[in-house]
Amino acid sequence: MIESFTSDEGERIYVLIDSWYASEKVINACSGKGFHVIAAVRTNRIICPVGLPISIRDFAEQYIRHADLRSVTVEGQGHYRVYDYEGPVSEIENAKLLFSWKKDDYTAASKPQVCLLCTDVSLDLVTIQWYYHVRWNIETGYRYFKELLCFEQYQLHSFTGIQRFWAIQFLTQNFLEFQRQEWSRENAELTLGDVVRHIREDYFGQIIVYVYQQALEKKPLFDILKLLRLSA
Repeated sequence: MIESFTSDEGERIYVLIDSWYASEKVINACSGKGFHVIAAVRTNRIICPVGLPISIRDFAEQYIRHADLRSVTVEGQGHYRVYDYEGPVSEIENAKLLFSWKKDDYTAASKPQVCLLCTDVSLDLVTIQWYYHVRWNIETGYRYFKELLCFEQYQLHSFTGIQRFWAIQFLTQNFLEFQRQEWSRENAELTLGDVVRHIREDYFGQIIVYVYQQALEKKPLFDILKLLRLSA
């Protein structure tokens, strides 16, 4: 997907990645396209301060002290205590790494709450955190589709599969928005979540009515459960 993305000449692209996907293969694909990466990384990654390999977690717990941290304020996000490192990070030859704690949450010998890796070492600490914050809107949307709309069972391994998945999400989103506007004419302003809950309640009510009607007709319980794909 990264390799198929096109950009204008001279345009600076930053790919925002969470810790699940911050692999050597993905980062190399971005580098091959001339894109920079800003990614959350796990604290078991190896860094080499003064040439000595050590994990991020161990380095933070053993060597970082309160006096080593810089106070950083990111507009719209809050205040942080940040330690910045530049050098090798696991398979990456040179990158900037931010060890970050919420301002009031730092304690001595603690691992960082968030570790951000940036392959553009020219960016300052505030800009890196501000750019990465954009990804949280994507994360919120993903969580919405996963939890509220039950898309969590999908596992995609191809670009075609991703395109089809996006098409399904797009259709779902548009249907919900159309229904929201229809129902909002008669009620107070509704959210998409309100629409989903309303549809679920209506569907559940239809099932109850169906079961009641089948019971009046003295249909066997086993047949009803089988049709509804339920077990006793």
